[in-house]
This record gives sequence, C-alpha cells and structure tokens, in this order.
Amino acid sequence: MAPGDDVVTSDALGHVTAVEVAMLLVSRRHRYEGRPADGALPADEEELRERIQLRAGLGIVGDRYFGSRAHVHASVTVIGLEALDDVGRELGTTLDAARTRRNVYLRGVDVEALRGEPFSLDTGSGAVLFRGYRPANPCAWMDHELAPGAFRAMRGRGGVRCDPESDGVLTVGPALLRTVGPIAVPPPAR
Repeated sequence: MAPGDDVVTSDALGHVTAVEVAMLLVSRRHRYEGRPADGALPADEEELRERIQLRAGLGIVGDRYFGSRAHVHASVTVIGLEALDDVGRELGTTLDAARTRRNVYLRGVDVEALRGEPFSLDTGSGAVLFRGYRPANPCAWMDHELAPGAFRAMRGRGGVRCDPESDGVLTVGPALLRTVGPIAVPPPAR
C-alpha cells in the first residue's frame, strides 16, 4: 500500500489511551555501519530532541530516512520503553534506550500491538496520523551497544516501523494515542 492509500482519519480512531512521549531521536546519518566490534560512529549533536516535525509519506524532517524510498513504510520507528525495561531486567542491567536508534519512545502502551494498525499521536499540536507496518527487528549491534544478549532478547520487542500519514509535530511529554480498538497497557514495572 502506498502512502495515502486507505488513510484512516482520526475520527475512525475512537479508542484513546493516555501515553507519554518519553524521548524523540532524529539522526542525520547511520551510526551503526561496518562491524559492531569496530564501534559505532559518534552521535550527531542534538540527536535527542524535544520536538520533531513530520511530513506525510516522508518521515521526520532532518532524519536519515526522510523521503527514502528504500524505507517505504519504515520512515519512523516507535518503541515501547516498558519492553526495553523488561529486556534490561532479563539481562540484569539498565539499558540506554537511545542506543536502539528508534525515533519515538513511548511509555504506557504495548507498542508491538500497533503493527498493521492505524493510530495517531497528539502531544498538544494536533494529531499526527500513522500506520504501523512491520516489526523493527533488532540487529547484532544491540549486543554491542546495549548489552550482551540484547539482540536475541529484543526480538518481538524492538518496536514498529511506521509511516506518518499526515503532517504534524510531536513533542516530549504527555500524549494521547488514538487507535481503532483498545491497545494493551503494560503492567507497572516490577
């Protein structure tokens, strides 16, 4: 399906869940190139943002995947922080979520349930419509950048690759997630 085909309006998204946009990451270039043993390239300045701008069918303005046809239906990656917290507990360590290189870090919802679903996020500047597509499968870099065993532990919890279906702005802080039906809320941390 091409961007714009079968776009769902926010009126069809009748179920509302209060969530938190805990972190936003925009990167102009890939940092995980070559072999993990060689180490990651240095981070760009200001990768972590308080605010991002999105364009329908293109992605996040200023991000490496913006307008990239090679990343159709995958220009924005959303991940759930509760899932990463669980991975960290299983591995016996605290993980640096930014090292996963996802774009939108949410708290308060099972992000994996957004696969194949239309949804919107509203942080106060109006709803940004998205469609979740495929899982954001982890790569071998996760063992090097997060913790040994993270690559395997993140399978099924690496987030969802999405496309924005409307222009808009997201900011760090409280947000409303709108979906067609109810989405599971993760249990509180143990």
